[in-house]
Amino acid sequence: MAGDVLELDGVGIRRDGARLLRDVDWTVNEGERWVIIGPNGAGKTTLLQVAATMLHPAEGTVDVLGERMGKTDVFELRPRIGFASAAVAEKVPPGEKVIDLVLTASYAILGRWREQYDTTDVTRAVELLDALGCADLVRRRFATLSEGERKRVQIARALMPDPELLLLDEPAAGLDLGGREDLVARLARLAADPAAPTMVLVTHHVEEVPPGFTHAMLIRGGTPLALGKVDEVFTAEHLTRCFDIPLTIERQNDRWYARSTR
Repeated sequence: MAGDVLELDGVGIRRDGARLLRDVDWTVNEGERWVIIGPNGAGKTTLLQVAATMLHPAEGTVDVLGERMGKTDVFELRPRIGFASAAVAEKVPPGEKVIDLVLTASYAILGRWREQYDTTDVTRAVELLDALGCADLVRRRFATLSEGERKRVQIARALMPDPELLLLDEPAAGLDLGGREDLVARLARLAADPAAPTMVLVTHHVEEVPPGFTHAMLIRGGTPLALGKVDEVFTAEHLTRCFDIPLTIERQNDRWYARSTR
């Protein structure tokens, strides 16, 4: 596939009278690695749910992988999208084993039932879990895992259908320092892989942006404030406006660090 992977034009979302997104124009091209950053309530997760075809816009148009939302069967489209988020994790059946959680991503479902998987499916699931440091968790129940283990298993699940678009909603949230740094390193390796899908990651913190991410969006109040190449977006001026506090930002060894100047 070539060209635009994701294109939003004038997108708005309303819920219970509140505007969660407004006037969002955003294009993601094949091979790009995007990070979306903003304060709590900025609309980051809502935006990712739109990209995942989980939410339909009240205003504007959304094209995902060349298909226009509202004019295509999203259930056929979703297996082409890898999506990892707390909202997905909350829907996992209590007794679901890790291997089954990863395998069912092939059908974009949660909860293994009577569907059949061949040896190549099982092999791929185990290899993905191994690549994310979770090979020893294959037979564990998802509900018994630590937060860090759950995050890595969810990413393996998101990669299972060999997606063209990978969406990660706050993958480092709730992790301790060691867990965060391990995850950032694994995502950096994934970002550096030319065979990896186009990626979009949501976070609150620039420190959680893996090396190799090419583009960024700062969002506040449901509206993008700055978007483009990461070097152009991650400036003290832009971050100060986004978080409404004086901030400085620096880059060391391809990692970003922001601090208050107060």
